[in-house]
Amino acid sequence: MYQRILAPIDGSPTSDLGLEEAIALARLTGGSIRLVHILDELVFVTGFEPGATYTNIVLPRLRQRSERILAAGRERVAAAAVAVETMTIESFARRPSDVIVEQAALWPADVIVIGTHGRRGVDRMVLGSDAEQVVRMAAVPVLLVRPAEPAARRPGVVAPEAVTASVSPATV
Repeated sequence: MYQRILAPIDGSPTSDLGLEEAIALARLTGGSIRLVHILDELVFVTGFEPGATYTNIVLPRLRQRSERILAAGRERVAAAAVAVETMTIESFARRPSDVIVEQAALWPADVIVIGTHGRRGVDRMVLGSDAEQVVRMAAVPVLLVRPAEPAARRPGVVAPEAVTASVSPATV
């Protein structure tokens, strides 16, 4: 029952929401969390950098950023008295969603918890959704956690801001 929780994190506020839900689930089930950060060179690389610039400047900065993100996540999980381990994955030729699904199988995870923007419409078509791809490909349940839509954007609803979560069909 959700003893091994895989939580991909990237340091964003949305990722932090996912981490908080993973911590809550681990505390509820007595489980442990594996925090995964995937180095994604597309965040920084434009394709115009010489190879030496990438190897000597960009890649070390990506690694340092990953360590900071994982250290902050590890502190939050440990503060909740939950067992935690961390992993940085350098996988530049593959989509993050492919790496997450692979790691869930290799570890093996009982559930994947991901913070997501919950993009819809054109934004989703243009920007894509790694979370959506994980839901489609994962062999284990996926818990998606996204920020609540502001009450002002929901007609007829007056409610405090909250977190919403959805679970993949694999959980049924």
